[in-house]
Amino acid sequence: MIPQAAPPLRVARFRREIDAAIAEVLSGPSFILGAAVAAFEHAFANHAGVEHCVGVASGTDALALALRALGIGPGDEVVVPALTFAGTAQAVLHCGASPRFAEVDPHTRCLDPAAVAAAIGQRTAAILPVHLFGFPADMPALTALAARHGLAVVEDCAQSHGATLDGRPLGSFGHAAAYSFYPTKNLGGIGDGGAVVTRDPALAARLRSLRNYGFEGPERVSRRLGFNARLDEIQAAILLALLPHLDAGNAERRAIAARYRALLAGTSLGLPPEDEGCVYHQFAVTHADRDGLMRRLARSGIGTAIHYAPGLHRHPAFAEGQPNSLPVTDALAATLLSLPIQPEVAAGAVERVAAAIQECLSCPA
Repeated sequence: MIPQAAPPLRVARFRREIDAAIAEVLSGPSFILGAAVAAFEHAFANHAGVEHCVGVASGTDALALALRALGIGPGDEVVVPALTFAGTAQAVLHCGASPRFAEVDPHTRCLDPAAVAAAIGQRTAAILPVHLFGFPADMPALTALAARHGLAVVEDCAQSHGATLDGRPLGSFGHAAAYSFYPTKNLGGIGDGGAVVTRDPALAARLRSLRNYGFEGPERVSRRLGFNARLDEIQAAILLALLPHLDAGNAERRAIAARYRALLAGTSLGLPPEDEGCVYHQFAVTHADRDGLMRRLARSGIGTAIHYAPGLHRHPAFAEGQPNSLPVTDALAATLLSLPIQPEVAAGAVERVAAAIQECLSCPA
């Protein structure tokens, strides 16, 4: 069986560095907000092309705390794509604000700037673009739109570690950007973890307070409502050990994606968009009989996954006041299928996966 993703294989590949990182934490003086967190924050900020990184407990916490730190709260609306993981919109609700779903571009699968413009109203306070599957959203258009309306921009970079747009790192366009280090991510730990990056020192200071009970400085006095949303030392140490391998891993993903394109060209599959800055967190194809293809591939020993169905506008948690008609999102949610792309899984297996797909497409019964 070729799994769609297998984080333990990455751990095995870099086990020596990971074991050494964990051992250093266990022999050190602090298990919470210690040297490993500080070192990782410094290294990841440099990699992301910004001045500040604040490690937090998850990608959802990263989004929610970034919005809170920007003053987003009850009565506000945040424009988000409906084609994304539920945590994106959950983070908006956790601030007391309301997600306002907008349509995605059928080619990029990211927020359509024209749809965002149409969704902006008197209560709109922020735009939350998602770089879906590691493909860059149209940040120049979205930031220009936000500037015209005086809106905050928080990039959801949970799937775009190391991605760029015209040579500029994603995560450096908005007021802040949120990352997840869930084990399946391009940079993933062995548990939950996240981070917010920003160029704004005052925003970074508020984030450090919010993640740690609203404390400021060494005194354990809550200056504001805060949370226990800290990045663990052990996860930070593991991420610091894996960070030097991120760019090479992204290059491997690009090579695997290029091989898929060559082998699957001319089939009835819709292939994902190309961009030199994409890091292919997923290689998501489309097919009219997605569910049938998924079942047939499983019988051939090929694991696949669906990201994401249904669109968030059809989740009960987000139903109130949302548009009923987002046809592009609905069409993609019904047809997207993610193939194996993690290097430890897919390297050397692309030909087998492609051959199985071609066989399934030629004999659909």
